[in-house]
Amino acid sequence: MIEVSAPGKLFIAGEYAVVEPGHPSIIVAVDQFVTVTVQKAEKNGSIQSAQYSSLPVRWTRRNEELVLDIRENPFHYVLAAIRLTEKYAQEQQKKLSFYHLKVTSELDNSNGRKYGLGSSGAVTVATVKALGLFYDLSLSEEDIFKLSALAHLAVQGNGSCGDIAASCYGGWIAFSTFDHQWVNEALQHKTLTELLETTWPKLRIQPLTVPKKLRLLIGWTGSPASTSDLVDQVHQSKDMQEAAYKDFLVKSKDCVETMITGFESEDISLIQTQIRENRALLQKLTSITGVTIETPALKKLCDLSDAYGGAAKSSGAGGGDCGIVVFKQKTGILPLMSSWEKEGITPLPLHVYFYRKKGKDESKR
Repeated sequence: MIEVSAPGKLFIAGEYAVVEPGHPSIIVAVDQFVTVTVQKAEKNGSIQSAQYSSLPVRWTRRNEELVLDIRENPFHYVLAAIRLTEKYAQEQQKKLSFYHLKVTSELDNSNGRKYGLGSSGAVTVATVKALGLFYDLSLSEEDIFKLSALAHLAVQGNGSCGDIAASCYGGWIAFSTFDHQWVNEALQHKTLTELLETTWPKLRIQPLTVPKKLRLLIGWTGSPASTSDLVDQVHQSKDMQEAAYKDFLVKSKDCVETMITGFESEDISLIQTQIRENRALLQKLTSITGVTIETPALKKLCDLSDAYGGAAKSSGAGGGDCGIVVFKQKTGILPLMSSWEKEGITPLPLHVYFYRKKGKDESKR
């Protein structure tokens, strides 16, 4: 049996602008995981996940294609990852076979409510990695990212694939998305093997060195949000205020690049200044588009953080889910956590997750 885990993620900076190719963001992988197990089977395979149902979804194969036994299925990302990885496996002259695939997730709470830690990205990455091992494909980090990104976009349509990058590489990364139009056009005339070997325009995945005294705190508002819906709303609204949106993109790029400089120079004060600047830019984006990014609960989370010496903002698409706080040191963290709890905000016991390298493949946790 093969077992592979992929971590969740949190956006630190650059949200919304990151969906535009070449615009930077900072993302961190966190130590909560989606785990995929794959076990060889005969004649029929199954897909199972406690996230959706305790009952497995049965499937078979017709003309080398995976076919579900039922029409309705909640496993869109898993299926897209299977199809892309198996297509690549066939290009590598691998014989397809049957298997039981099981998904377990730590990226939601005991009631099944999501924290906004990128579960769809993590399950896509974990599935690609597991099948890469199952079919002995010797996939590199970049191969896993590209296959997962193609699978994710086939389902979601929008989004930056930054969560994919965090789940693939771990740690703190600077990320800019690729030229999606170029990739979609390349798909029409290149094999997957050729596409994986090709440089994708504007893609940037840069590991960051973190200042030793930097502390990251994460708070959950208890209100899940839909990233896809929020991104759609912003894109539908941006056309009405095109000049203002372009100004937002320019300022976001400057803000995040300066923050990246803060990581490179280990200047926590500069990082905090840019966190606050990014928060202000997202508030301005709300005034441009009318889309609520910083909810009242997220505003309370951020304002309290400022009062205790942290620099805070919403994480990801906003509209609920999590906020992040950067501190220079531990001072102020415990009093802030107590204040959050009084306001119904849950401090999440998350830590940054780094992969340990084991030769060509990455280790499990």
